[in-house]
Amino acid sequence: MLTARFKKSTIHSLVLTLMLMSVITTMLQNKAFATSDSANISSENLATEIAKHKGDVIYLDFWASWCVPCRRSFPWMNQVQNQYKDQGFTVISVNLDAEYELAQEFLKQTPANFVVVYDPQGLSAKQYKLRGMPSSYLIGRDGSLQTAHIGFYTERKPIYEEEIKHLLAQ
Repeated sequence: MLTARFKKSTIHSLVLTLMLMSVITTMLQNKAFATSDSANISSENLATEIAKHKGDVIYLDFWASWCVPCRRSFPWMNQVQNQYKDQGFTVISVNLDAEYELAQEFLKQTPANFVVVYDPQGLSAKQYKLRGMPSSYLIGRDGSLQTAHIGFYTERKPIYEEEIKHLLAQ
């Protein structure tokens, strides 16, 4: 049974890693990820942001202004960004609103102290085959996808944080 669980875990990790590699390759070829020069919006694309944090543990979060759980996740993401940034951790978020102004209004009401990349065409969401909002991916120091979560549940914050601490300890 342990062997079957290990195989399932290994296959799951491999699939997530291949998805991440596919997304990064697509984004490097597509300049649609450039955003405006706003205080909270990165002028770099997602692939560039991920590359800048090579060797770090990355919490990659996809969100939209209409998403109520997204609004609840931002204070927690701000908190873990502040708490673990000196240990090689960063939050990178991707906004999927078709209208830039909606993202800006959301960020005025719910500020982010982490990188926000704007993807109005939703290309990265298609690559990751998102099934819900928000969707988040935890990327290990080696660049491999370690975990994926659909939705944000306040009662699961200790689990999310344990996953982060586990990867930071590696």
